[in-house]
Amino acid sequence: MAGFLDNFRWPECECIDWGESRNTVASIVAGILFFTGWWIMIDAAVVYHDPEKLNHAFHTCGVFSTIAFFMINAVSNGQVRGDSYGEGCFGRTGARIWLFIGFMMMFGSLIASMWILFGAYVVQKKEVYPGLAVFFQNALIFFSTLIYKFGRTEDLWA
Repeated sequence: MAGFLDNFRWPECECIDWGESRNTVASIVAGILFFTGWWIMIDAAVVYHDPEKLNHAFHTCGVFSTIAFFMINAVSNGQVRGDSYGEGCFGRTGARIWLFIGFMMMFGSLIASMWILFGAYVVQKKEVYPGLAVFFQNALIFFSTLIYKFGRTEDLWA
């Protein structure tokens, strides 16, 4: 799973060499998605500042998604495979556990945001935009995590 995008090929174009700029493109796209997710949530928090329209506890999902983003991307694919990391307290097993906890937090935040959307807004027949903002924030952070984690090559600093 660590290199499932390694065989992905961009359409051939003489004007751009995508092979050398894959890390740059993946980082920019992930950053734009991450920024857009937080921008949507900040917009909803400003427009719906009344706790009856947007409960302040709903921001917790985005915070946990952001923490999971950093947890998942703190572990390189080489550490998970055991290629570049064999020392420390836990070694490869510790890196895999850390990555697993990060993905659990990410999926938990995404599922909780869906529950907030449907449980607090759709079923209650309230205005849906605050719930959509919570959901889209977490979905965009989730996709930015996947693009940043699996869209780059290992030789980022080479």
